[in-house]
Amino acid sequence: MFLNNIPKDKFLLIAGPCAIEGEKIAFEIAEKLVSITSKLSIPIVFKGSYKKANRTRIDSFTGIGDKKALKILKGINSRFSIPVITDIHSSIEADIAAEYVDIIQIPAFLSRQTELLVCASKTGKIINIKKGQFMSPDSMKFAVDKVIQSGNKNVILTERGTQFGYNDLIVDYRGISELKKIAPTILDVTHSVQRPNQISGVTGGNPEYIESLARAGIVNNIDGIFIETHVDPSNAKSDGANMLDIRNLKNLLSNLLELRKASSKL
Repeated sequence: MFLNNIPKDKFLLIAGPCAIEGEKIAFEIAEKLVSITSKLSIPIVFKGSYKKANRTRIDSFTGIGDKKALKILKGINSRFSIPVITDIHSSIEADIAAEYVDIIQIPAFLSRQTELLVCASKTGKIINIKKGQFMSPDSMKFAVDKVIQSGNKNVILTERGTQFGYNDLIVDYRGISELKKIAPTILDVTHSVQRPNQISGVTGGNPEYIESLARAGIVNNIDGIFIETHVDPSNAKSDGANMLDIRNLKNLLSNLLELRKASSKL
């Protein structure tokens, strides 16, 4: 797996908008990400959901059309020569998405779905399973086993916070060590600052804590950082309240690199 080739003083970055909103803005974000990570020598995977299946309200944005969005992801892969990742929500989507992306992501709320994990596994793609907000770190070994026992050893896990009351999430950093015993582990520092299921029907968030979470992950030897970012978070069509403004990304990554270099010497 490509994670094995990342030096100890670096980390993988999975980043991009929550959803593919259109070709122009997706390519603009991808271009900025590639420019920033090239200067810092950080390996990058571009993330974008080709459709949003898990929305609180029926009138929330769900996508621009499946094939259209998937073709945009494939175009980013071709133009910038970087891997791309998207999430799937049903078994039938696995083979469809596999034609366009390098990594298939299993959403946190579907991380126990056996048929979905098996079908994703059989594509032969790298599978990123996001830890269910309702699951303990050690219980994720069973989700990973479903993929491995279906013939695919290329599995990574992503921590994205644990349910904390009704409308909040918290990251328990003890869990990172447990997750890393099971598979390479990514820390999603933007979904972890969500405030889900608000009265308005729109997810809230506390993006001011993104850097604090990321710093803690880096010194706890996380394999990668997952960041949803946008050129205009306040007008993003999905999860804008917890996104990082891309103008702040280079400074954040530079700080994280300094921490990684220092902690890698310990």
